[in-house]
Amino acid sequence: MDMFNCLRRGQFHISPEPGGKRMRKTKARMRSLHHVQSLRKLSAPAQAFRLTAVAHLHRSAQLLQHRKEMAAEKPWALISEVSENGYIEEAVDIMGANFNLICHKDFLLNPQLHGPKIQSVFVWNNDPPVQHSLLSSLPSLKVVANGGVGIDHLDVPYITSLGVKVCNTPDVVNNATADMAMGLLLASARKIVECHQVSIDPKTTHIPLCLMGVEVTGSTIGIIGMGRIGYKIAQRAKGFDMKILYHNRHRRSVEEEQSVGACYCQNMDDLLKESDFVVLVVNLTAETKGLISHREFSLMKPTATLVNVSRGLVVDQDALVKALHSESIRAAALDVTYPEPLPRDHPLLHLPNVLITPHVGTNTYTTTKKMIQQMVDNAVAAVKGLPVPNEVRPEGKN
Repeated sequence: MDMFNCLRRGQFHISPEPGGKRMRKTKARMRSLHHVQSLRKLSAPAQAFRLTAVAHLHRSAQLLQHRKEMAAEKPWALISEVSENGYIEEAVDIMGANFNLICHKDFLLNPQLHGPKIQSVFVWNNDPPVQHSLLSSLPSLKVVANGGVGIDHLDVPYITSLGVKVCNTPDVVNNATADMAMGLLLASARKIVECHQVSIDPKTTHIPLCLMGVEVTGSTIGIIGMGRIGYKIAQRAKGFDMKILYHNRHRRSVEEEQSVGACYCQNMDDLLKESDFVVLVVNLTAETKGLISHREFSLMKPTATLVNVSRGLVVDQDALVKALHSESIRAAALDVTYPEPLPRDHPLLHLPNVLITPHVGTNTYTTTKKMIQQMVDNAVAAVKGLPVPNEVRPEGKN
């Protein structure tokens, strides 16, 4: 029991001494005891802080060790880059939850070191290029996960011959691409971009008559390629009371046709002759390359507009330039060209009746994150040896 408690409880005996001297000693002892107590009070929070800090450091060390163990267990994936030309930051979080990631430029610094551990390649905007030379440096590769539907940039037969799965991201891109198609159609029909330019021009003093557009409501739209995206476009066109024609390899069911009020054209020529807006939504294959060329433009109305959200090579661009220059058709609205971007001196860039966007049909934050998640889900399944949800097989092997 300390001196202070003894004094407080009357248990501390003070030997009799002369009054003044004894009193001075007692006061000195009391001051000393108060000082000890004050030091204890001051040191208690510091000691508690030290204990808390030690506990925090211990938890941090445990968490760091857990993360290291988790990272060691995660498979490796090769990606393009995180920048304005590659993935958005949110994509890294989604991919990084299941994979250790290495950028292509870092991989190229030492492919012998990194190559053997990579099991997945995430392809975004055709990057990294999945060429034979890259594949030969990835002996553990199990899957090439493509962002988007089109896989014309991938040598699927060769990749699959190596025992590597190929997958894409259908369905999640449907709405955004259909929105883009209708946006291009409306912008071209109503000259929205030209109206904006006139509105912000400091020289504008009146509204020129050349800004007169064409009516969308009640017009005829012809959709070439009535797959998932084509059908979404038809649903939107119905909202504009458009007459809907479509051409497809396989006819839709009667119920699906009636749902959007679509009429099937077995012969594509009939669709071209009747449509005010021709919308291309086909995959690029050997059969669809150059699908729309001189003959097809000659069949279209001189008041018609071509809208392309498929692939640039589906259209013969030289024939398109000629059709637009000669006004064989009214206009073109393109989200895709060949190449991308076009050379700065390409004639399409200098025609007044062309609207071009840089292949951004799926470029929304919501759709992009859904695409990344689907890529990850596909890749995880392939790495684990499970059925891949969106596997793409060579033609004839489905």
